[in-house]
Amino acid sequence: MRPGMSPGNRNGSGCGRCATRIITPSWLPVSSGDLDALETKQTEPGTIGDNPGMNRFLPVTVLLLLLAACGRDAPQAAPEDIRPVRAERVGMHAAQQGTRYAGEVRARYETDLAFRVAGRVDTRKAEVGSQVKAGQVIATLDPNDYVLASHAAHAQLTAAEAEARLARQDLQRFTELRAQNFISQAELDRRRTTAEAAAAQARQLRAEAARQDNQQAYTRLTAPHAGVVTAISFEVGQVVAAGQPVAQLARDGEREVRIDVPENALDALRAAHNLRIRLWSVPGRDYAGRLREVSPVADAGSRTYSARVSLLHSDAAVKLGMTATVEVGSESVSSLSVAQSALFRIDGKPQVWVVNPQTRKVAARSVQIGELNGERAAIVSGLAAGEWVVTAGVHKLAPGQQVRLADPGRP
Repeated sequence: MRPGMSPGNRNGSGCGRCATRIITPSWLPVSSGDLDALETKQTEPGTIGDNPGMNRFLPVTVLLLLLAACGRDAPQAAPEDIRPVRAERVGMHAAQQGTRYAGEVRARYETDLAFRVAGRVDTRKAEVGSQVKAGQVIATLDPNDYVLASHAAHAQLTAAEAEARLARQDLQRFTELRAQNFISQAELDRRRTTAEAAAAQARQLRAEAARQDNQQAYTRLTAPHAGVVTAISFEVGQVVAAGQPVAQLARDGEREVRIDVPENALDALRAAHNLRIRLWSVPGRDYAGRLREVSPVADAGSRTYSARVSLLHSDAAVKLGMTATVEVGSESVSSLSVAQSALFRIDGKPQVWVVNPQTRKVAARSVQIGELNGERAAIVSGLAAGEWVVTAGVHKLAPGQQVRLADPGRP
């Protein structure tokens, strides 16, 4: 043994953990800091080392076996699986019990506007959302044909009035001749009949001329009352028929909410004494409502009944087309509840994970749930006030598993 070399380092390197001598083959690279020199081990005659092939692989095999034995550590205990979760304390929460219906703010009086005569649209003087006054022109038709018809009717009226005037004059002269007994009574009666017929003809043509004047006026579509234009279904140059709806006008004044009600809720809606209306755009304000009408026939597609609920005290914040919610029989009731995210099912039954405050371990417990209100679920039985339940991470837990609460200040 050379000076400064430990017993484990002779002819090789030593394992610091088990002090086993390792013979290093001559073909393995060895750093100068680990070994001072390489020494070749000689074997005696008649041993396994006499085989040149075995002598070549023996050092490698011994080295690998010793390294494997020295590198094997004692098995360590697996770290405990602690899951991070969120939890909440079960308590009493106020919930609104009742039925809610989504609806739309509408005007009580909505009028479909149409031209009373046919023709081609000449001008359009209003747009959707335009505020119009009573008598204001919304659109016009090409009036040329109606102007000509009016002129022709007035010309016929002029001719008929001339004929009637001549017939009256003749009747007056023949009446004087009959007084002098120059003509017979039959001739006088004939003249009287001619005068009456001429007068009737004049009256007929006078009415026809007035009708043609009206037809000409009907080429102008005007607002029957003040309101706002809610729909327009025509363009300039379009030919429309008489009576074809081309616009819709919502009258100023009373506003109401249109809702759709299923058939099994009609009696409850009619019997409700307090109806509250909330607007999505004004969430902090309630409006009192009153049921005005319910359609007697269900919609063919949805099988629901259309109902109208009037806003008793409307204000400027209520705009046509706004989204509204009608609450029927809404009452505030306090009950035990948990977040719906805390619920999971085992064999179809609702369960929750209850956290033990001392051990921080969870246990599954079956519960009976009541009404769902928003993101919370009412608990009928299975939990007591003050217990802690997991609200996030419920699908990654197992019975008896220890958890770590994500929120500080929890039990």
